[in-house]
Amino acid sequence: MDSKLEGSKCKGQLLIFGATNWDLIGRKEVPKQQAAYRNLGQNLWGPHRYGCLAGVRVRTVVSGSCAAHSLLITTEGKLWSWGRNEKGQLGHGDTKRAEAPRLIEGLSHEVIVLAACGRNHTLALTETGSVFAFGENKMGQLGLGNQTDAVPSPAQVTGAQRLLCRSVVWRQMDALMRKLFFPEDRCVCRGLGLSLFCPDLPRLGHNSDGKFIARAQRIEYDCELVPRRVAIFIEKTKDGQILPVPNVVVRDVACGANHTLVLDSQKRVFSWGFGGYGRLGHAEQKDEMVPRLVKLFDFPGRGASQIYAGYTCSFAVSEVGGLFFWGATNTSRESTMYPKAVQDLCGWRIRSLACGKSSIIVAADESTISWGPSPTFGELGYGDHKPKSSTAAQEVKTLDGIFSEQVAMGYSHSLVIARDESEAEKEKIKRLPEYNPRTL
Repeated sequence: MDSKLEGSKCKGQLLIFGATNWDLIGRKEVPKQQAAYRNLGQNLWGPHRYGCLAGVRVRTVVSGSCAAHSLLITTEGKLWSWGRNEKGQLGHGDTKRAEAPRLIEGLSHEVIVLAACGRNHTLALTETGSVFAFGENKMGQLGLGNQTDAVPSPAQVTGAQRLLCRSVVWRQMDALMRKLFFPEDRCVCRGLGLSLFCPDLPRLGHNSDGKFIARAQRIEYDCELVPRRVAIFIEKTKDGQILPVPNVVVRDVACGANHTLVLDSQKRVFSWGFGGYGRLGHAEQKDEMVPRLVKLFDFPGRGASQIYAGYTCSFAVSEVGGLFFWGATNTSRESTMYPKAVQDLCGWRIRSLACGKSSIIVAADESTISWGPSPTFGELGYGDHKPKSSTAAQEVKTLDGIFSEQVAMGYSHSLVIARDESEAEKEKIKRLPEYNPRTL
């Protein structure tokens, strides 16, 4: 790399709320092999500090709408992980669950600038542009060129490194956009549009669902085992014409469970993948095999500045600051088939947004705001003996006076970096309860 990549400029203390019984998240019961952990971890209904992180300052927190594990990057660029670990997605060289954040020793010699969580795998990007992957690799989602059940220690993704170093586009982009992002089961490098994994739904953008009939009418899938560039971006006209969109320079990527969003240098938004519940924003529920232009943002002064993908929904912040939503957070209700303004947040300046399975959390101005339909597990942060869910956006009163630098959300837990620059801010944070989870 010609120059070193830089991470976030945020600094603060980590706060957590929501479900912390990591093996139970998204399941009716803990699997038999994890039975010993059945009663470990509780629902935290309001913000807590981790006792083990006293004195540790954080610049980035990471989870994902499919994930029951989390990551943090310290101000020194060290990567810590905790949560579910059945496939080695914590990178500690084993498959033991971690109740609280713990340094990934295998990356302790690296300076990490960004990382991301899939359902059962993790990627990390270093300041020199190296990519490391660990966790489940059954469908080749780690990009290592092979398929194995679990990779419990960090392994370098050589294909991504080669592509990143050779890309003129990559070199021209500012440090903020030199990132990785990937979903439950796919990886995409920001700045290039690289993808890998099994295209059983049209998630990778290579104009194929990857299906083939192997034997005895059994359908199998052709998996991408190393990063591959997304070759074409399109738009569809009202009369059904399909036109290629030239000059797409990717600035940001966001991934849901089965769909992907891209933001380009011209503030255009593209989406592809599974079209159910309108999550692609094209006013129809058709699947899209390659990135398709979302028309609403393709007008002067109406472009997007940020994109976010939830489990079954999508968000974009317009260049003038409005928040737009499409898809569904509650799949038993009516879906929003194309981007619509979120009126509850009109006038708020959004700094950070994150989605869980069906809940949303936002850092805007001096407030933290959340909402989500029942059932919830504390990820909205409203506090003990308070409403557990909300269909409308509400300020998180338990964080009054605490400035949220960044928010992240897993399947059913939330993470916040609380600014701690002034004595008053430190004092506010100190008053929050401390969470010291029980361990085996």
